[in-house]
Amino acid sequence: MAQAIRNRWIGLIFISMSISLVIIDGTIVNTIFPTVIKALSISSTEVQWVQESYVLVFASLLLVWGSIADRIGRKRLLMIGILIFIAASVWAGLAPDANGLILARVVQGVGGSMVLPTTLSLVNANFQGKERGIAFAVWGSTIGGMVALGPVLGGWLASYETLWGLDGWQWAFMINLPIGLIVVSGLWWYVSESKATQRAGGIDYFGAFLSVILFLTMVFGLIEGRTYGWWDASDTNVFALGGFEWPTGGISVIPVSLVISLVFGILFVLWEKAREKAHKNVLLDLDLFNISSFRNGSIAALVISLGEFGILFAIPLWLQNVEGLTPIESGLVLLWLAGGAFLASAVGGALSGKLAPAVAVRIGVGLELAGVVGIALIANAGGGWGVVAPFLFLYGIGIGLATAQLTGVIMVDVPFNKIGQASGSQSTVRQIGSALGIAVLGTVLFTATQSSLEAKLTELNVTGSNQTTVVTAVVETAGGVIPGLEGISIGQLHQDPATAKAIQTAAGEAFTDGAKWSAGAAGIFLLLGFASTFRLGSRKPKESLTDA
Repeated sequence: MAQAIRNRWIGLIFISMSISLVIIDGTIVNTIFPTVIKALSISSTEVQWVQESYVLVFASLLLVWGSIADRIGRKRLLMIGILIFIAASVWAGLAPDANGLILARVVQGVGGSMVLPTTLSLVNANFQGKERGIAFAVWGSTIGGMVALGPVLGGWLASYETLWGLDGWQWAFMINLPIGLIVVSGLWWYVSESKATQRAGGIDYFGAFLSVILFLTMVFGLIEGRTYGWWDASDTNVFALGGFEWPTGGISVIPVSLVISLVFGILFVLWEKAREKAHKNVLLDLDLFNISSFRNGSIAALVISLGEFGILFAIPLWLQNVEGLTPIESGLVLLWLAGGAFLASAVGGALSGKLAPAVAVRIGVGLELAGVVGIALIANAGGGWGVVAPFLFLYGIGIGLATAQLTGVIMVDVPFNKIGQASGSQSTVRQIGSALGIAVLGTVLFTATQSSLEAKLTELNVTGSNQTTVVTAVVETAGGVIPGLEGISIGQLHQDPATAKAIQTAAGEAFTDGAKWSAGAAGIFLLLGFASTFRLGSRKPKESLTDA
């Protein structure tokens, strides 16, 4: 018995390492973006898609894999997912261009989407009572810490021009290979398999199809709205898929995409209800939302995730392109966030059983809100990283508290035989929030930057094609061109170094404005999330039910 208990806790280490692998990779690219932009010559839209292709596929498939894991075994699917993930990581590291990198990120999303719900299910299945609360805290704190540690690792690797025959940024992906193989070995030896009894009707393939289309079209619309036009089709950017081109001069593809998402969302709900009525397996058991703790916790998780991670897209770009930090320096700045998250983990562990999880979530979200609002108010071009570091630390404490405890709040009343679906659905809710947050806050970042820069250039009497060229360069490179704008050669500007320097200053200030607007938008989402936490119950996790 003692050996089994010890193995269970060792197994938790490897389960947490599994989620670390996925979460680090979801954030590590934030710091290496400027390096990747230069190496592969990619645009700001492609930059978003390098991140969003991963998050989009990740979110689209969580429900699918959560349900399948219950049938074929959670440990088995977890190991398959990690193997797919590390193979795709090698592909990403060797990608020769933006298209190759985006495709590799899509496959990474497939593997990663197998990992998150299965790790949560295994934690829920292998621990009960107070032990489960501690295990959830370890699992959740790992996510919070890795969110911050990823950019640090990315910055350190990106600081190398070459390392063992590869560019530094390539190692940000290749490092997953040795770590992933260690994790798979540990899972094989120390984690017990877990399944749930299934109803008739097999896997809900049609429900899976509906959910994938629902999420794909939703996030596509939010990401590409500024590119193809929110209502009227853009004359300069034409949506093309294969040999098909969207017609210009009429309605844009974006509202059509969002309407498709809405329609498929309605069809998904109707289909799942019909299968539930027929007592067949469902992709998402909508009856779970009759459980108040699950329903209210999921709503809170969705809104909180909208503001929680999207801001991490903007901060590394701002630190490097405006404040002039190297990738490793910007990663080290984000150690303030990591430090806050790990401090919260220690405090949360000490308070386990003494502080209601819902209260810990409320405190955490409140601290996150204070952190992003501080960044929105204090950040300024040329002010240095020191002005934002304390707010990143505060933000990290908030993430550590909120993430570690919210999962336990959501899952507290879920029956054992439904934990696969429940873990998949709550993970999907979070990832949808994260994907939408990155899409929305990324759009706010670039739209606000463009608007601010246009106004500043007009004040400098830089108009017409010169203004368009500068604005396009800044936005399309996600600010990467700003450090070189002092030596700009556009029209007559190469003859006026003072004007070129003024343009560079204006671009840095405009990108700062964009980052501040992005932080402000994150603050609005977190404020709504903070309000939603008052609907959470304050009970502690109960003992696990037996498998049905």
